[in-house]
Amino acid sequence: MNTFSQLLQTLLGIGTQPGELTFLQVSLRGVIVFIAALIVIRLGSKRSLAEKTAFDAVFLVIIGSMLSRAINGSAPFFPTLGTGFVLVLLHRVFGVAAFYSHIFGMLVKGKPMVLVENGRLQRRNMLWEHISKHDLEEDMRLDANTENLSEIQIARLERSGDISFIKAKGAEQQAA
Repeated sequence: MNTFSQLLQTLLGIGTQPGELTFLQVSLRGVIVFIAALIVIRLGSKRSLAEKTAFDAVFLVIIGSMLSRAINGSAPFFPTLGTGFVLVLLHRVFGVAAFYSHIFGMLVKGKPMVLVENGRLQRRNMLWEHISKHDLEEDMRLDANTENLSEIQIARLERSGDISFIKAKGAEQQAA
């Protein structure tokens, strides 16, 4: 077993300063981290890949940053890989907790914010969310196929960051 451990240390450059790692060592680290990252992501939720909320985006940034340190040798190799699995587990636990607790879900994923109600801008909400009238008009043109604010019954900034639009009943018939 000692021989295997020594071989692994030599091949992966365990205990070697980052600047002294060879091309082969960094390449092997990259292959192992790539496979581990695939496993980590497969164990995690598919939703996290879509970066639907800040909760998912933060998870992906941390995982990417952390695993890169295992490749370049700036962090211990095996503890860093292990931490990746711990973070996936934490992401899943938080996701399940958010499923069962609406309050916890709002805490980690946010909540939707009404931007337009019955054709009227909700300026305080727009200011709070840093959505300008021009941003809203752009999304109205692209997603609601209208430039007329009075056609919008409700527009919400969703937890994903997308703006959803529900047109007033008469506006749908006029468009057809």
